[in-house]
Amino acid sequence: MRLDVNLLDYALIAIYFATVLAIGFAARRRITTSLDFFLAGRGLPAWITGLAFVSANLGAIEILGMAANGAQYGAMTVHFYWIGAIPAMVFLGIVMMPFYYRSKVRSVPEFLRRRFNGATQLLNAITFAVAQILIAGVNLYALALVMEALLGWPLPVSVVVSAVIVLSYITLGGLSSAIYNEVLQFFVILAGLIPLTVLGLIKVGGVSGLFEKVRQSPLGEGGLHTWAGTAGDNPMHAHWIGIVFGLGFVLSFGYWTTNFAEVQRALSARNTNAARLTPIIAAYPKIFIPLVTVLPGLIALVLFGDLGQGRAYNDAIPLLMGDLLPNGVLGVAVTGLLASFMAGMAANISGFNTVFTNDIWQAHLVKDRPDGYYLRVGRIATVVGVVMGVGTAFIAAGYSNIMNYLQALFSFFNAPLFATFIVGLFWKRMTPWAGFWGLLAGTLAAFTSYILYKSGVVAFGTELNASFWGAGIAFGVDVLVSVVVTLVTTAKPESELRGLVYGLTVDLEDDALAGDAKWYRSPVLLGAGAVVLAIAMYGVIL
Repeated sequence: MRLDVNLLDYALIAIYFATVLAIGFAARRRITTSLDFFLAGRGLPAWITGLAFVSANLGAIEILGMAANGAQYGAMTVHFYWIGAIPAMVFLGIVMMPFYYRSKVRSVPEFLRRRFNGATQLLNAITFAVAQILIAGVNLYALALVMEALLGWPLPVSVVVSAVIVLSYITLGGLSSAIYNEVLQFFVILAGLIPLTVLGLIKVGGVSGLFEKVRQSPLGEGGLHTWAGTAGDNPMHAHWIGIVFGLGFVLSFGYWTTNFAEVQRALSARNTNAARLTPIIAAYPKIFIPLVTVLPGLIALVLFGDLGQGRAYNDAIPLLMGDLLPNGVLGVAVTGLLASFMAGMAANISGFNTVFTNDIWQAHLVKDRPDGYYLRVGRIATVVGVVMGVGTAFIAAGYSNIMNYLQALFSFFNAPLFATFIVGLFWKRMTPWAGFWGLLAGTLAAFTSYILYKSGVVAFGTELNASFWGAGIAFGVDVLVSVVVTLVTTAKPESELRGLVYGLTVDLEDDALAGDAKWYRSPVLLGAGAVVLAIAMYGVIL
């Protein structure tokens, strides 16, 4: 897979590295308080935070993993976008962001402390921190895999060089630096993936040629459909109940509405309306991302006959780059992969340093210190998080398709959190200890389900289907335990729940800005448009 990289390609990569570091140095001048470092001073416009929101998710995991899914499972991979992302992103913007933003919390675990208790905050903070380090490791492994294969860089060199770049600009400029770099990275990623997709389609004879070749591949006709066969046989071995409930509801809402690595971008917005618009603006490009991730996976499947047999599905994008791209364009594509890695890992590490500092260190270990002290702790946590991410990178090496590993992590950590959060948000009677024990029980249930699948006790068919069902089981167990514990413990008084539970509002100063009332800044209208567009996309391939 070695690429014929020349001086022009390396020059483009060097320019990109220099640019992201320059953004970090520029952002450093604005960092005077911990709020500036962790939440960009809550002063960014919606279009900036919206692009950062989608870019933070468009990491190396997304690009390599969804292309791998496209090659392994075919068109059914679009479920991760159209039912597995858009409805939850719209729900986050319309329903949940007002609670997050107006409560002035700095993180999701801090919201859980106010709604439940310190034990629930600490449990969520620890599981979130572990998850972010593991996912950062996946990003590191994905990048190292690409750099070693394409450029000939030794794996340790690839990991260390890239980790140092991310470490530098986050430590310098905090979330502001991460967000502005993510906006840049969004366009760099597309600049690398669009030519790859177009040239790939040309080589296989256009869309019609691709479809015909997929029919002749191991996927067969099932590789071209999304819902057909979901009551019986399909490439993913997934039933429509698992797709709708496990992916479309539990995994999707669990990830997009409670994952602080994403929510953090919206919390940095300049007012409530901008915070609500953040995930909704991000939803529109998210709808079309499958065109540059899933589609290349299908192209790689028909061009390279040993994919999934002699070669890992993770190699789909690197193989296409080596086969299709000329110099110059190749440099842009490699830079795009670097950008995707940095966007993904920056989201993981900025989320980790915020939660570790505010929800573990300050809330439970070292309290009542000056603000500058916690700013220093945040920078140290950034270094520690990157180093630990390097250590966990090799766990991902055991998976031929890294997206399988990632979805398993989401079923462990996000699905039970969503159950605790959504029940607590809409049921004021839910008690503080119900939050803790429900979250713990749901997390353990997800682990148990996965272990039973891996040991052969339960047959789910595929890793992804196991994650769908594991997420559903975790959600159900969490809700059941929460209800039982609520019935035998004492609830908080309503006065402590105002602004934290649906229906118990609190009088806050109106932070609307001029122009927020215009129709094109309406979260409800724009959110409805995104959902309708996602449904319409399904009409193209059923």
